[in-house]
Amino acid sequence: MSDPTLVRPLPYEPSFEYPEKDEDATVAELSQTVLGMARTMADHTGHATRSVHAKSHGILFGVLHVLPLPPQLAQGLFAEPHDYRVIMRISAPPAEELPDNVSTPRGLALKLVGVTGERLPGSEAQTTQDFLMVNGPVFSRPGPAGFLKDVKLLATTTDKAPRAKQALSALLRGTEKVLEAVGGGSGTLKSLGGHPQTHPLGETYFSQVPILFGQYMAKLSLAPVSPSLMALKDKVIADTSSPDYLRHAVQGFFSETTMPVEWELRVQLCTDIGKMPVEDASVQWPEDESPFVAVARLVFPPQPGWTEQQATQVDEGMSFNPWHGITAHRPLGAVMRARRAVYAASAGFRSQFNGCPLHEPKS
Repeated sequence: MSDPTLVRPLPYEPSFEYPEKDEDATVAELSQTVLGMARTMADHTGHATRSVHAKSHGILFGVLHVLPLPPQLAQGLFAEPHDYRVIMRISAPPAEELPDNVSTPRGLALKLVGVTGERLPGSEAQTTQDFLMVNGPVFSRPGPAGFLKDVKLLATTTDKAPRAKQALSALLRGTEKVLEAVGGGSGTLKSLGGHPQTHPLGETYFSQVPILFGQYMAKLSLAPVSPSLMALKDKVIADTSSPDYLRHAVQGFFSETTMPVEWELRVQLCTDIGKMPVEDASVQWPEDESPFVAVARLVFPPQPGWTEQQATQVDEGMSFNPWHGITAHRPLGAVMRARRAVYAASAGFRSQFNGCPLHEPKS
């Protein structure tokens, strides 16, 4: 099915969301575990970073152009053609700024500025809309309980044996190559440090978990569409000698770019709650029943790609949270509910420890 007008999205109903057993207690423990990781790193380095996605590989400033859309896609901030200033941050998921030889999945966050509409609780004074993604279509666990187990395991390794992590990452990448050679591939291995050493600008990114899309529900995806970006798909970075080689790859690309480059923001509408659940984040919604469809273009002019000044402005002075936004795009499901508490606690600790207030851009 390629014609988006043939998709009949399912309207949202409150009954589609239901808490896990002991969800509040799980989220509280998850918050404390994540804060413990942040404190460990802050005590070691004297500076607090993000509890997740601490290291940035790229920071970009551009414009998001909302496309003319059919009614089922013209929802929320996409209701009519409009331009929004956008900040893009490309990152690595761990809570510590590891050398890039510990090759983890890539993360990407978008912050749209100047978004109007009824605000989500806690973001009433803001005019931003954040979308968070990683370069895999599904979350590693169905919900917070399973995710807590993973986070506890990571917490035992935070700030320990970075050389051992590099060696493990190299071993896992070798295993991943064997799996790919026989037609497989393991998302688990990639998430544990076996991700191939490929260029982050060639990746397609996914929200993994859904949001409200006006009266409907949707997952998001961001895909490169400029030929120069598409040429980076699965491209292995040759020079990995620097601990920041992914950042250097982003900077190197933009140092040679003389024309604007573009990504496409796409949505996948929920059409069947049985096959496309809101609460189980580990289920991939079938694209043959509801394909990802473009709703906007992101355009980035030539720019440095990452600078210390930008890192101070964005890494130190801002936070990205799916609960920064309007009610028309409220996050859905257990993982998103957990993020509301965990991300707020993490940002609060970082701001307090560093004595640096976090700001949301206004224009």
